[in-house]
Amino acid sequence: MGLLPIPRFTKSGRTQEQLPNSNAASSSHTKKKWSKLMLLFVVLVVVAEIAFLGRLDMAKNAAIWADSFFRLTSSASLGRDEVGSGVLGLDVDSEFDGCKEWLEREDSVGYSRDFEKEPILVKGFDQEFKSCAVGCKFGFNPNKKPDAAFGLREQPGTARVLRSMESSHYYAENNLAHARRRGFNIVMTTSLSSDVPVGYFSWAEYDIMAPLQPKTENALAAAFISNCAARNFRLQALEALEKAGIKIDSYGGCHRNRYGRVEKVGALKHYKFSLAFENSNEEDYVTEKFFQSLVAGSVPVVVGAPNIQDFAPSSGSILHIRELNDAESVAKAMKYLAEHSDAHNQSLRWKFEGPSDSFKALVDMAAVHSSCRLCIYLATMIREKEEQSPGFPKRPCKCTRGLETVYQVYVRERGRFEMESIFLRSSNLTLEALESAVLSKFKSLKHVPIWKLERPESIRGEEQLKIYRIYPLGKTQREALYTFRFGGDAEFRSHVQRNPCAKFEIIFV
Repeated sequence: MGLLPIPRFTKSGRTQEQLPNSNAASSSHTKKKWSKLMLLFVVLVVVAEIAFLGRLDMAKNAAIWADSFFRLTSSASLGRDEVGSGVLGLDVDSEFDGCKEWLEREDSVGYSRDFEKEPILVKGFDQEFKSCAVGCKFGFNPNKKPDAAFGLREQPGTARVLRSMESSHYYAENNLAHARRRGFNIVMTTSLSSDVPVGYFSWAEYDIMAPLQPKTENALAAAFISNCAARNFRLQALEALEKAGIKIDSYGGCHRNRYGRVEKVGALKHYKFSLAFENSNEEDYVTEKFFQSLVAGSVPVVVGAPNIQDFAPSSGSILHIRELNDAESVAKAMKYLAEHSDAHNQSLRWKFEGPSDSFKALVDMAAVHSSCRLCIYLATMIREKEEQSPGFPKRPCKCTRGLETVYQVYVRERGRFEMESIFLRSSNLTLEALESAVLSKFKSLKHVPIWKLERPESIRGEEQLKIYRIYPLGKTQREALYTFRFGGDAEFRSHVQRNPCAKFEIIFV
């Protein structure tokens, strides 16, 4: 028996023997004819059904049927992030709504940990934050491994936390880079660049909007300085101001010339100026000296943080001695303000009209206790780690119909934990559209900003929501408040397109 001939395959996958000949061509013609007849039959059936129903006009029913038919037939061939393009003139809003419904269904996932049933546990003093946006407990549980602990002695898998409100000029380990090198996973210091900032400010602690009192003291300024070995030039600055003709009442242990026990803020209320001199010049290191001056309505004269203007309640409300040589010019400014009541009142205008949005956004951060913010930070890290794990369901977070793509992104207010969904069209992927969608979403939820009850009533504003910043989740507070901005619509569009399921945080003012 001879060998069988080896069939030759074409690119189409058929053997040459299977290529069309005259008989095959005839068969193909017959199949095309039957296909056309079948298509005509389907159309006739649809028209008959529309006429029989008689409830809706023919065009509308045809569009509905066509859309349903297209979804069924295209679902197998389209990717998970796509839905069939509109046909027979379906309006854009219907396509958008259809995409929203599909995304809400496809992107709905469950997480392995419910933080209300299994709260974040931080090893430390016993305390539970019932009002925190995420389950949050501090203490010790021998049956449960903590999520975080203060110090460096914990076993692997537990986040090691550094918390301090002291200047890194005195405690080198409080320097962010130094703390990272030592092995701390989470840093909590006065630096707004730290993971969870812990500032000296809050509406609850300081009655910042307290009314002004008459400035009855003969001296222009008051000082309360007790650390005479400060690591800056603050004592030299005090002496330079006096040399320039500024009369100063000094109540502290250093350079003291005013005796008797006084309540600090009560005393400051009767001076036009307060020497808010810190013990070191460090970014964001702004202590109670500055905020007590604001409470008193005494214009702060500052030696300290080089970025102190970021903490000012309004433009022109503080005087800053950056270098010792600035003391003379600051002394002239103090004399001018003291002699011109209109100019001095202008420096305190924020007491009557309210501080700037920038100042409110800064102080509002402390409306959520730093310990609660630590729990939110930890829970967010845990969620993000789970989302990046191999077994986590893949979410499309976008839906394409024709030339239009709808993106699903997630947003939350700073100080909250759970995210809300908003939807953006590719044809209008702009910063303005983002703000509009955020406002629409949170208004529909009747959202109350997290700082609403803590801020003084006079500066709570109206019921309308106002956005101060929107920034990608994970930015530091320094970036969020002062340095980060999308470089226009193109950069924002690129960010959303490059980051599926993009997450944002919002600061309302």
